This record gives sequence, C-alpha cells and structure tokens, in this order.
Amino acid sequence: MSDKQDPFGTFFDLQGEAMREMFAQFTPGLAAAAPGSEAAQWAATAQQLQGMWMQFLSEKASQQGSANPLDPMQWMTMTQGWAPKTAAAPQAFQKLMQESMDLWQGVFGTMLGQASGEAKEAPELPRKDRRFSDPAWQEHPAYALLHQTYLMLADYFMHAAKEVEGVPEDKRAQLKFATQALLEAMSPDNFLATNPVVLKRTIETGGQNLVKGMQHLINDLKRGQLTHTDADAFTLGENLAATPGKVVHETPIYQLIQYSPSTEEVLEVPLVIFPPWINRFYILDLTPKKSFIKWAVDQGITVFVVSWKSADESMRDVVWDDYIRAQIDAIDHVRERLDVPSVHTIGYCVAGTTLAATLAILARRDEAEKVKSATFFTAQVDFERAGELLNFIDNKQLEMIGKLSPDGYLDGRYLAATFNALRGKDLIWNYVVNNYMLGEDYPAFDLLHWNGDVTNLPAKWHGAYLRDLYRDNKLVQSDALSADGTPIDLTRVETPTYVQAGKEDHIAPAESVWRITDHFKGDVTFLLAGSGHIAGVVNPPSANKYQYWTGDSDASSLGEFVEGATEHPGSWWPHWLEWLHKQDDAKVQAKGKRKPGGKGDTVIEDAPGRYVKTR
Repeated sequence: MSDKQDPFGTFFDLQGEAMREMFAQFTPGLAAAAPGSEAAQWAATAQQLQGMWMQFLSEKASQQGSANPLDPMQWMTMTQGWAPKTAAAPQAFQKLMQESMDLWQGVFGTMLGQASGEAKEAPELPRKDRRFSDPAWQEHPAYALLHQTYLMLADYFMHAAKEVEGVPEDKRAQLKFATQALLEAMSPDNFLATNPVVLKRTIETGGQNLVKGMQHLINDLKRGQLTHTDADAFTLGENLAATPGKVVHETPIYQLIQYSPSTEEVLEVPLVIFPPWINRFYILDLTPKKSFIKWAVDQGITVFVVSWKSADESMRDVVWDDYIRAQIDAIDHVRERLDVPSVHTIGYCVAGTTLAATLAILARRDEAEKVKSATFFTAQVDFERAGELLNFIDNKQLEMIGKLSPDGYLDGRYLAATFNALRGKDLIWNYVVNNYMLGEDYPAFDLLHWNGDVTNLPAKWHGAYLRDLYRDNKLVQSDALSADGTPIDLTRVETPTYVQAGKEDHIAPAESVWRITDHFKGDVTFLLAGSGHIAGVVNPPSANKYQYWTGDSDASSLGEFVEGATEHPGSWWPHWLEWLHKQDDAKVQAKGKRKPGGKGDTVIEDAPGRYVKTR
C-alpha cells in the first residue's frame, strides 16, 4: 500500500496542519522575547515540539508499507455500528438533573465562601475515581466541578446503554462496551487544558514534560505500539526466561524446551506445558521469584515447555489442525525421549482450548492413556459466555480483521491493541497521561514487558478460531468440528482434569471457564483463584497475595460452587501440586535424559531458544 493510500498517513497530515496552525499563533510573538527570559524559554520549547513533530511527519511521508496498527481509521471502522441512539428512562434523567443541581450548589457554595474570606470546608465529593485522586482535582472548585460532572455523566450514559430497549442482547453488550470506551477516552484527565496535574507539571518544567512526552509519542507511533515499560530493563535468558534448560526438539511451528532438574529425584511422569501462542511462553518464566516453571522444577517435576514461533509468511497456511498435531507431537516426543507411557499436561488460555480438542481426538483414537492428567489455566471450551472479547466478533469485524492480514498472518500489534482496549483506562489512557503528557519515564516491570512482546498469528487459524469457536461455539457441539481427520467430541474426555479460573478474569470469565465441567466426563477438580487472567495464574507462594476457593466441582453452576466454597489465603500452586501427586506419586533419579544436554544427549541450543526472540 502506498503512503497516499494509507489512512494513517492521511490522519497525520491533518494533525501536522493542525500543529502548524497552533504553533503559528504563538511562536512569532514568543520569538521576539528577550533572550533568557521566561517567554524565550517557552518559545524554545514550542519550537522544539514543532520540530520533533515535523521531523516525524517527514519520516512518515518517506516510508512505504502497510497500514499501522495504531491507525485510528482502522479502529473507527471496526467500531462502526456500536453506538445506536440511547434514551434513558425519564427517572434516570431526573436523577441526573437533581444530582447536577446538588453538585453545583455544593461547589459554588465553596467558591462563594472562599471569595468572601470564610473558612468553609470543601464538600465531600459524591463520586470517587483514582484518575482524580491527586489533590489538585479537589483544591480548585472548577476542577472539582469538572471531574465530578464527568463522572456523573459517565454514570448516566452507562445506565442509558444498559437500559436501551429494542436491541438484541449481543448488540446491547457491544453498545455498553463502546460507550465505556468512549467515556474513558473523553475523561478530562486525558487532555492538557483540563488536567490540573499536567498543567502544574508543565509550568514547573517550562514545558519540558511535553517535549519528553512528545518523544515518547513519536517513538510509539514509529513502532506502532503503545509502550508500557522500559524496553532496556530486561533481556531474555538473563533476567527473564532465565530458568536453565535446553531446546531438545524443533519443528517449523514450535521449539520444545526441557528444563534442568534442581532435585536429585523427580516425579516419574513428566509435565508438558502448552502456553498460548498469542503470547510469549515466558509469562510462566518471568523473574525467578515469579516463575511457575522454576517453582515446578524445584518441586521435583521434569518440566517441558512449548515455545511457539511467531507467525510469518511461511505460516500462511497454518490452521488449528497444525497446532493440535503439534501438541500430540510434543506429547509423543517427551514420551519417547524419557521412555515413559504418559505425561501430565497444562494448557493455558487458547492452548488450553486446543488441549481439550487434543484430548478428545486422542480419546477417539483410543490413545487417551498418553496423557496422565490435564490442567487448564483460564481456558474456555464453551464460548457462549466468553466475555468482552465477544464485542469484537461479528461478521463486519471479522471481515475487517481478515483484511488486516494480506501476507497470511495477523500483526500481533493489532491483538495487543484489542486486549489493551478491554481495559483502556488502565492500559491506554493511564499511559497517555503519565508518559505523553507528564513526560514520566517508563517503569521496569517484567509483566508489562511480556505484555508488550507481541506475537503474530497465522491468519487462517485466527479467522477460523474466531468464527468456529467464538461466534458459532462449535467446540461443544459433538462432531461439529474435526481436526487432523478426526471428529471432536469433548464428552469422550475422561482424563483426570484440574481447572483453574480467575475470579476477575475479563478475557476468559470464570463462568465461561466453569463450563468445561459440563462437557468432560472424567473426574474434574475446579478451583477459583483471586485476580484475573494473568495475576490469577502467576501467583507464587512466596508473594503471599490473593486467595483461592475450593468447593464442590460437581455443583450445577459456578454460582452454586461459590456459595458453598471455602476461601484459602495465598497461592493455589501448592494445592495443584498436591492434586498432581495424587495422580501418580512415583519418583525416579534425575539422571540420563532427565538432565538435558548431558553426556550422549544431543540438544539444539540453550533455553529460552530462538523462537521466543523472533519478532
């Protein structure tokens, strides 16, 4: 696509004109200011900002290539049809009017008291939000009124979206999601002129916070992705993904890593972990204190992990069948390498969904005994209640997503933008304020580093997955799907199963994860963990954080499970380990090929391998 056809380029042409007009209003007068004066300093800042922006536009104009994932026109197209007219009930509007009058009277009463010299305390503001927690939002009545009015209107419009009549339930959910996203974007803290904290910083620094923020913005626009953390703070194999091990097997789709034992004895049955290929595997191997992989190795488990390759043009024909075959291949390779009849397995998120299909296929082929047990981390098989991601799954959006993959793979930055949009207040606008407007440095945060380390997806697999599972929910329909020539029927799965769900998970809601208990026929242990999709999984015992609930896994619903559940403080990992030992407690010496790369053992390279570093 030429730059003339690139709506991203067109957008920034318009932005450039706006910037030129804005600076033209101020810089002539400022340029005449005396050298060294405050006005001259502001003139220099303005010219610096203008120069940085113009240089970026010049570089952008000289580039050729496909549209950028941050292209606002792409996202506008994607959200068309999300905002039908809403009409809240008359009583809701009356409540809004009354609350507005109360708020104005309280704030203006404070202003009149200040004007007359009376020592009048500021009224207790009715709405709290951490975006406005800085005292500057309360100290000046105008800003108090501004942010309180915004919060009041936000409540009103969200109520209107929830109560709109004559709209199907799925479209109502889309409307609520779109309304929330729009309200978050329009928050007064996102704008320089209406954010007292940013204005104060701008005055204190002579505008240098804006210069620094402009550089952050330009850097992000160049890379096509919002930055959340210091890119130079972490190096794979050194302070992330650093658990010792070797790559012992490799295919065009994945590398298989075996980790070196840290105990003299290990469980005879090894563990094979399938992380999601929409992210990097080292979410389970962050810093040593947070690493599930290291912790499992230290508990005497022989751990293997699949490291998926980020898709490129060579993977344009890869489909779900290929990932299922890859899981079976990894299981068989470990069985053969260690000369064991079966393995324990873990499937996380989309890889857990795929593991369910793999188990069904093995059962259909009378090969279920290859898997001793299966553990699912926040994995769905029934997508009827799949949460907020359903807001991105309709025919129009699927068609648009298909157009974003001209080379046979979906750029991972699109997926990152989608997940960020699910929590826009925390993962988008918080960083706009802190890094673009306040000009703050990025923190060194391992989890956010992983979150920004995106992976590309095979377009054929991605499209079929969204249609067949999210839209049509075929995985729970017996024999509605086939893979590798075998029909899939989840009711054939009798493998002992451990299911973990996150209480606050917005990507794989606990109610959706629970439904695996309705389809598997074997023994299922369900556990509800505190927190969400990531922190609910990556919660080491040493952190002493969160909690988990155990209860009746045969309950008729998640609600019934919760009602009779017992809460336990801290990490659920030891509970899982106890369950794993109950499946098979036999141990062997950690020698021979239990120590990868030892005498006579040919390996490919050190962990974490090449695939995880491929962009």
